[in-house]
Amino acid sequence: MNRPGNEFGRADLGRFSTFRKIIQRLRGPGGCPWDRRQTHASLKPYLVEESYEVLETLEDQNLPALCEELGDLWLQIMLHSQIAEEAGEFTLEDVLRGINSKLIHRHPHVFGNRRVKDAAEVSANWQELKGEEKEGSHSLLSGVPRGMPALAYSQSIQRRAASVGFDWEKVDDILKKLVEEVDELKNALSREEKEREFGDILFTLVNLGRRMDMDVESALRQANRRFTERFKYIEEECRRKGVDLKTLTLVEMDRLWDEAKETESGGGRKGLPGNHSCAQ
Repeated sequence: MNRPGNEFGRADLGRFSTFRKIIQRLRGPGGCPWDRRQTHASLKPYLVEESYEVLETLEDQNLPALCEELGDLWLQIMLHSQIAEEAGEFTLEDVLRGINSKLIHRHPHVFGNRRVKDAAEVSANWQELKGEEKEGSHSLLSGVPRGMPALAYSQSIQRRAASVGFDWEKVDDILKKLVEEVDELKNALSREEKEREFGDILFTLVNLGRRMDMDVESALRQANRRFTERFKYIEEECRRKGVDLKTLTLVEMDRLWDEAKETESGGGRKGLPGNHSCAQ
C-alpha cells in the first residue's frame, strides 16, 4: 500500500511545479483542514514571523538554517498566491509576470542600452523608473510600508530622499547635527518636547548609520542580542554560585559582564558602545 505523497519522487521534490501541486493539494478538497481555512488576513502573522526568522539566520550566518527558512517564507508566498487564485483575484503567473516585468523595466542598464557608472546611480534610476510606473501624483516616499519597524522605515525614507540629493554632504555634518540634537534634548522642558527631541536623535543616528553603509535595524538587533546573552551569563553565574542577583553591586555585575564578553568567540567580539556597564 502506497503512502500518500509517494507520487513525488526525490527528483520531483526539487521542482517548482511539485511545490505548486502540493499547495494546491493542501488547499483542495480532501486536503489539510488547517491550510483550507487560511485567508490572506489569517496568514499575516506567519508572514511576519517567517521574515524575521530569515533575518535571524542571516545574522547568525547559518546557511543550512537560511535554506530552510527561505522555504518557509516561500510557503507563505505560495499560500497567498493560491488563495488569491481560488478567489479569482490573481494567479501565480500574474505574480511572476509582475515581478519579471518590473525587474526588466528597472534594469535598463542590463536589459536595455542605458549606461550607469555605479550602484548609486542604479539606485537613483530605480526610484525614477518606479515613479514612472505610478499613475498620477506620486511621492518618492510612497510605498514604504507604515508597518515596518521604525528604524528600518526611517532608513528607507532617508535612502529614498538621498537618491535625489537630499542628504548631508559629509558624515561629519551628521555628527555635528547629532551633537546639536543632544543639546536640544538637554534643554527640552516638557515630556512632549523631550520625546520629539529624542526622536530627532534616533532619526539622526539612523542617518549616520546609513551613510556608513550599515543596516541600522540589524545593528540594533545584534546589540540587543549581545546584551541578552551577557545578561543571561550574569544570571547563570549567580545561580551557579548561589547568589541573589539583586544583592550584587554594579561593580560586581560589571565584572561578570566583562567575563561574558571574554567568552564571546574567545573574546574576539566587540562589546556594546560606550562603557561595558550592564546598566546600559
